[in-house]
Amino acid sequence: MKVLTENKIFSCSAETLWNILSDISRCDWVPSVEKISLEGVSRVFEMEGIGKVKENILSIDNENMKLQYSAVETPNPIDHHKATMHVIKLDTDRCELKWTTEIEPENFSDAVHHGMIISMKGLEEVVSK
Repeated sequence: MKVLTENKIFSCSAETLWNILSDISRCDWVPSVEKISLEGVSRVFEMEGIGKVKENILSIDNENMKLQYSAVETPNPIDHHKATMHVIKLDTDRCELKWTTEIEPENFSDAVHHGMIISMKGLEEVVSK
């Protein structure tokens, strides 16, 4: 299993960033997704270049500002996927996002990592508005 990690400092409050991430129907920060639909504990979306993806939301921890989700249906079969997004308050105007993703098989790790990087850039654009 491959573990991918991306950390980034944002020039906004932790609450601002958490409000974006914890709204699991929001997709304006994911450049390749136009719409997310919710089905019970799942969110479903079409990702440009990949196709339909269904993720189960494992937990939304508002107190610790931590979101965990797992891709359960993808165009290419995966054995394991679990992602954690954790927002950490640094001061009143800055926070850090720690995003880790476990992926198996490892041959999908480059595509997943690319998605994490472009999504971080999308988040940066949204919070700078």
